[in-house]
Amino acid sequence: MAEIAVPAASRLHARLPGAHFHDCYRMALPDGRPVLALFLDAVARTPPWVNRLMALRNAVVAPLGLKNLGGLNNVDPAKPVDAYRPGDRVGIFTLLHVSDDEVVLGDADRHLDVQVSLCRLDDGLAVSTVVHVHRLLGHLYMLPVAPLHRRIVPAVMRRMG
Repeated sequence: MAEIAVPAASRLHARLPGAHFHDCYRMALPDGRPVLALFLDAVARTPPWVNRLMALRNAVVAPLGLKNLGGLNNVDPAKPVDAYRPGDRVGIFTLLHVSDDEVVLGDADRHLDVQVSLCRLDDGLAVSTVVHVHRLLGHLYMLPVAPLHRRIVPAVMRRMG
């Protein structure tokens, strides 16, 4: 796994201008399944420490009026991959775009907008995140989240396949 620039082939590349935070990790493609299937497989096996961090996040932000996102692994294991449509909740995210080669998930709240892309490349899979913050609250929120995010994404990616 290596950190790379957000690929031009990703829909998130156009969201880079003005982003407060962005990152992208590339890994060998585990297999030829649609990328949504890879994502669902990975989040279903989210490391327990990630779920504990999400529970802590939800408890800390509740008094601030921010959304309780639940857990990263809050997906229906019985729902077939091809039944997902834009607008569906997938764990902590809403599905914004789905094709065999790219999935874009996101969440928006009054403090920030985050989008995550899983994009099939010729030489692997790129998982990109782009965050646009709103207000001081978004900047304060990202202070602890950004370094944790850089640990969480690779840990979840290692669960793919």
